[in-house]
Amino acid sequence: MIALAFDFGIKKIGVAVGENITKKGRPLNVLNAQNGYPNWDIVNNLIQYWQPKFIIVGLPLNINGTKQHMTNKSEKFANLLKYKFDITVKMHDERLTTVEAKSIIFKKDGFKGLKAEKIHSFAATIILESWFSQYFFKI
Repeated sequence: MIALAFDFGIKKIGVAVGENITKKGRPLNVLNAQNGYPNWDIVNNLIQYWQPKFIIVGLPLNINGTKQHMTNKSEKFANLLKYKFDITVKMHDERLTTVEAKSIIFKKDGFKGLKAEKIHSFAATIILESWFSQYFFKI
């Protein structure tokens, strides 16, 4: 079963795709956003192309698990996805995914590889793989 994941941001939204059998994801392109709103036609194209069974959206929380300023914006984005595309959308804790994404990119490509496009899409991949690990039984 295919899933898409989004790492929500006000200016950039990372996107990843993966499937539950391997529990692996891969980064796709980052979406430019204006005040958290992407080009919905591009999102529609992603959904039409990949035909995901569901979408995972990163849930930004403070390190202690409490909500933060971006939490409500991310939840609103998830609700818009659900409403606009009539698809199941699930939220998943994204704490420290950006830090982990930066670490992975730095180890692979060094300082020059740390570009926002890569970071957000790698973070979306980490969110997706974390969701698969937590909610799908291991084979």
